[in-house]
Amino acid sequence: MNSQDATPKEKSAERWERVARRIRVPLGFVVAALYIFELWRRAPEPVAIAWSLALVLPGLWLRGYAAGYVKKNRELTQTGPYAYTRNPLYLGSILIAAGFAVALLSWVVAAALAVMFLLIYVPVIASEERFLRATFSEFDAYCRRVPRLIPRLTPAGVSTVLTRSGEDSSEVNFGNFSFALYLRHREYNSAIGATLLYLSLLFLRPALALLGRGLR
Repeated sequence: MNSQDATPKEKSAERWERVARRIRVPLGFVVAALYIFELWRRAPEPVAIAWSLALVLPGLWLRGYAAGYVKKNRELTQTGPYAYTRNPLYLGSILIAAGFAVALLSWVVAAALAVMFLLIYVPVIASEERFLRATFSEFDAYCRRVPRLIPRLTPAGVSTVLTRSGEDSSEVNFGNFSFALYLRHREYNSAIGATLLYLSLLFLRPALALLGRGLR
């Protein structure tokens, strides 16, 4: 869409998206610092850490499952987890973030993560939807069948899907999970990051305590 043809609301959204991209990394560091402060303030409870797995593991699975289907900017993926929700990657991230808030039993961290999602990912999702709507003619029909975030209980059927070049969907193989796509998107980094966070829950506080005694 030409910026001159955009409505005031669309121009405002585009401005905020640019701001969101700029503050995403700094805001991430702020949340990380808050996470470390809460971890230093009180020791996490083993039961809470165990319960957090009920959110983190499904979140990691969902992100990995989605990464094996999506072909970014090339096809309108409607199968796998995309038959239940239009944003399985973001939903997986929300589950993982909520899991670590549970692990710390911290409403402060939970609130900070919620604010970060609203400020950063809501504009990003809106921007991505505008791109998909302009690129794929079937996107609006897909939106009518599949919710933006909260998944439906049964998979939606697949309608005619066009690639970005306008090729018919019958020529496109997008119906099965691809481990090669999973690796290409480097989704294993999510599992590595989650592992490091759990190690921090278990060992960072004792390490900081030892460091503090060593500096005295």
